[in-house]
Amino acid sequence: MILSMTGFGKAVKVYDNKKITAEIKSLNSKQLDLSIRLPQAYREIELNLRNIIAKSLHRGKVDLFIYCEPIEGAVSTSINIETLKQYKTQIQDMSLQLGIPEPEDWYATLLRLPDALKSETNNNEVDDSEKAVVVDVVKEAIDGLIAFRTQEGNRLCKFFEEKIDAIQHLLDSVAPYEQSRVEKIKARILESLQKLEGVEYDKNRFEQELIFYIEKLDITEEKLRLQNHLTYFLDTLHNAEAQGKKLGFISQEMGREINTMGSKANQAELQKLVVGMKDHLEQIKEQVLNVL
Repeated sequence: MILSMTGFGKAVKVYDNKKITAEIKSLNSKQLDLSIRLPQAYREIELNLRNIIAKSLHRGKVDLFIYCEPIEGAVSTSINIETLKQYKTQIQDMSLQLGIPEPEDWYATLLRLPDALKSETNNNEVDDSEKAVVVDVVKEAIDGLIAFRTQEGNRLCKFFEEKIDAIQHLLDSVAPYEQSRVEKIKARILESLQKLEGVEYDKNRFEQELIFYIEKLDITEEKLRLQNHLTYFLDTLHNAEAQGKKLGFISQEMGREINTMGSKANQAELQKLVVGMKDHLEQIKEQVLNVL
């Protein structure tokens, strides 16, 4: 069963008075385009997280966000006075060197700077147990995203089945027009010849030229190849995951056969059927871009 490249997953775990949250989302992309945003303390495990995501998701534009927040009331926070002293000294030096006025509101200026506040967790190093929890919460979020992709994949599968069935119905409707098309072409050519007064023609030669002309307009091979592509598309659809690129190639081949049928149609009714096939195929091509 196919999977969609669109999805979202979220997981939360509590560890040592911290709430660790992982959110991951994905959109369609030709390759795996991965972006990770996480606290500086977890940078050491970023490569491991990238490998886990690559093995699980394969393809798509993937964004992973990891947040770590202290549980309310569990961690005390205070002003980082020593750091703010250094900031104030540097700002005063900058004011003298550049000839610009010092801030009017020192409190607002200093408290907006990085590390203006400190908590007990800022002094603690991340241990292996916490790293393991982060990895687990990311895996749980990935599982949620895959479940979302599966749900969307089922919807896409039904959509493709409906569109392929519609093209199949139009293809089956071609046959009744083929014989009448030959008769109309023959009648039209004879009518044109009869309008030419005083022109005689060899009936045997006429039949030979007519057969040659009709053979050039024959769409039997195109119908057969299109039928094979429709069957192959459905087989691939239900065969395995990560079939998006293959389905895209098959839909391109289907388009070639439908276009050739249209160029050979030479009949209004047949052209209408071809236009209907193209309409359904364009919808398939648009949605195939979302398939993993």
